[in-house]
Amino acid sequence: MARKRIVIVGSNFAGFTAAMELAKRLNERHKIVVISRSDKFVFIPSLIWVPFGKRKEENISFPLAPIYKKKGIQFIHAEALRFDLNQHVVETTDGGISYDYLLIATGPKPDYDMISGLGPEHGHTVSICTLEHAEGAAKAWKQLLLDPRPVVIGATQGAACFGASYEFLLNVRYQLAKNGLEKSCPITFVTAEPFLGHFGIGGFGKAREMVEGFFKKLGIKAITNAVIEQVEPDTIHLGDGQKLPFKFAMLIPRFLGVDAVRNSPGLGNASGFIEVDDAYRMPAHPEIYAAGVAVAVKPPGPTPVPIGVPKTGYNSEEMARVAAHNIAAEIEGGPEIKLPFSAMDAKCILDAGSTGIIMISDRVLAPRKHQWLIPGPEAHWAKVAFEKYFLATRRRGRV
Repeated sequence: MARKRIVIVGSNFAGFTAAMELAKRLNERHKIVVISRSDKFVFIPSLIWVPFGKRKEENISFPLAPIYKKKGIQFIHAEALRFDLNQHVVETTDGGISYDYLLIATGPKPDYDMISGLGPEHGHTVSICTLEHAEGAAKAWKQLLLDPRPVVIGATQGAACFGASYEFLLNVRYQLAKNGLEKSCPITFVTAEPFLGHFGIGGFGKAREMVEGFFKKLGIKAITNAVIEQVEPDTIHLGDGQKLPFKFAMLIPRFLGVDAVRNSPGLGNASGFIEVDDAYRMPAHPEIYAAGVAVAVKPPGPTPVPIGVPKTGYNSEEMARVAAHNIAAEIEGGPEIKLPFSAMDAKCILDAGSTGIIMISDRVLAPRKHQWLIPGPEAHWAKVAFEKYFLATRRRGRV
């Protein structure tokens, strides 16, 4: 059997999982190459705690190269620039890398340019989408504590990562209360969702009533079906004419596919996400697979303001396992497996500082047979425990 080269682009939840699964299944009989613009794995769910000094980079990340070396995987620390689908080459900042099979797990690109004044780089809002942005948000948080004024948290039109916006909101409220500033810093939550607890998945059991109860108890004002038109240094302008003053604001933007995908004709859709079948393979290019946030997923139904579907770390790992299995089966023989995104089970924890909600169901999207919401302090400690377990196992190359 000819030795094949499998190239994985991206190395967080989906890419790392796929690399470990392929190494286990192929046992160095074939070449596995991982290309990543970051040389570290970052546990994204913990970024909500970084602005408050509750986590630092060393707590929630680990270097990738030593783990890949132990597994016999070639690691290339470089950024993918584009994909040549005809020549089967990934063009990177370190040169061209050829492949027999390709798995794209590049994650998203936060689209701060969609709204004037949005984002931490050229705008007036902070972000928790990356470690660097979360560290920047820590500086703005310290300024808020010195000069307490209104706070705005939320998610823009087209956004999909609603869970992070809710978690950050509730952690902001918790930290303000710890500092005795909850009355000095009134909070407004702005979301494109049609109702609180929609989460981009059409709702989840009694989540709407539960979230509305949280907000009422904590004195948080909510604006749903919101369209953000512009962000000025101290004011957010909504499409309906409302003006929201702020000292500290964090707005999750919509996500696009990364530049490398959008720069490669025939690879992604209009937003730069990759359309795959239930085996996570591109029908037009069966040697190409995708997993994680890079995958295009259709919303469960129309909403007054356009929004996306969230893809969690758990979803990303499940896609990666399916894709890795099918690549190995294609190379060495064996049955293909399929797992539609909508049919995946859901496991999620919404942290609220010292409490939260555990969310479990048999399906990400409706219709669901079972869906459980478990509120209470055990949710916070469950998230902390899972963080420790996840990082301990992945640092040992176990998935």
